[in-house]
Amino acid sequence: MTVNFDNAATTFPKPPAVRRAVLQAMERFGGNAGRGGHTLAAATSEALYSAREEAGSFFGAEPENTVFTLNCTHSLNLAIQGVMADGGHMIISSMEHNSAARPAFALASAGRTDLSVAEVFPDAERTLGSFRSLIRNDTKAVVCTLASNVTGQIMPWQEIGALCRSRGICFIADGAQACGILDVDIRDGINILCTSGHKGLYGITGTGLLLSDGRFSIRPLMQGGTGSASGSLEQPELLPESLESGTVGIIGAMSVKAGVQFVRSIGTEKIRAHEGAVCRRFLEGLSGDSRIRVYRSPESRYLPVVSFGIEGMAPERAAALLSEEGYCLRAGLHCAALAHRTLGTPEGTVRFSPSVFSRQEDAEKLARTVRRIAAV
Repeated sequence: MTVNFDNAATTFPKPPAVRRAVLQAMERFGGNAGRGGHTLAAATSEALYSAREEAGSFFGAEPENTVFTLNCTHSLNLAIQGVMADGGHMIISSMEHNSAARPAFALASAGRTDLSVAEVFPDAERTLGSFRSLIRNDTKAVVCTLASNVTGQIMPWQEIGALCRSRGICFIADGAQACGILDVDIRDGINILCTSGHKGLYGITGTGLLLSDGRFSIRPLMQGGTGSASGSLEQPELLPESLESGTVGIIGAMSVKAGVQFVRSIGTEKIRAHEGAVCRRFLEGLSGDSRIRVYRSPESRYLPVVSFGIEGMAPERAAALLSEEGYCLRAGLHCAALAHRTLGTPEGTVRFSPSVFSRQEDAEKLARTVRRIAAV
């Protein structure tokens, strides 16, 4: 028996509707969207537009401002490097995933931008104050994850969005962990929302989204065929074509459409409640064991994600022992160097992350297994 509690990396299993959508895309949509007027191309174009409509409306974005990408890292690179192409000052949080932190640091290291890192605290007001204190006259963008991929801590993103809006600053949000679990709408102060398609939206791997409110220009990282303005050697300026050079993955897009429909059918509130109950069962099973440290604060709000460590045991060793018992959890630094510096966990943590398909009884059994391993 294998039980997946590493859904923060990618959800598995996928809903049956997503599997059917992938098969249907392979069977029916064999054309190249936007390239050609024949029946195959037309059917594929219509299918792709329907996926844009579904995904865009779920987050409050127009279809034309809904861009399909390879993953959230791709989306964040497009947003960060595209908005900061002409330089300026940028702020990121101290809990950012490397998908945001690395392009930000690369731009700063090359002397193309100035970069500040806002310290994140358990208290949301202190965190908001960190961002506010770093804003300068030349601040062009603020980049912040909606929720940490390491601990699940939810950031005060709506307040950060309001702060950015009051100063005319572009707010780029990383929704990889939050989308599909929290109610996220770009009309709540987000200018550019970047997210994965394969996590809380239950699409297949190799899928992501960039959704814009259209207020800030994003200079493309790539130029190439877009299916529009083909007579010009200049890249189209309008979304989504400007950021979608080359053939768009119709199979992935249709999987995201089906995943979004699946999430809609249940509702984020019910998904969050279910996953939260699984987390509570796990936490209850760990409570009272002084050898196990859980990285949570009563001052913060959290997604259904739990990071923990076992005294005297490297995270990778703990995860390996749990894998031998049939449990899949991720250990280490979770591609989030800044977050672990903030937490003071140089070796990383073990991360527990359920999905809508996870069962409370499995979480309880896992907790007993963790306690047994900690006692060795």
